Amino acid sequence: MSQQPTQRLVRRGRIFPEHTIPLEELAKRKAERQERYQRCRQVFDKVRDELIADHYNWFMSVEPNSGDYIIDAEEDVLMKKSRQRYPSSKLVIFQINETGACGMI
Repeated sequence: MSQQPTQRLVRRGRIFPEHTIPLEELAKRKAERQERYQRCRQVFDKVRDELIADHYNWFMSVEPNSGDYIIDAEEDVLMKKSRQRYPSSKLVIFQINETGACGMI
């Protein structure tokens, strides 16, 4: 007699389902990020034209609550300066160019 092959039960899902973030929390975080970006983008748009002539392709970090910004030619150095000045704040980084985008796609 031939034995029927047993089908394995495929279990799909999260490894740790107790660590799932609710959709409401994800939507709240996304809204906070968008709001922070919009505040920082206003500061960037305000100073971009005067900085673009002398500091093209430099990096700029903006603190959203105060509107202060720091610029540097190297992103790593800028991050260190920003963390020293604003250790607990979430900053937004732009590149001083026409779009404000950092990096390449």
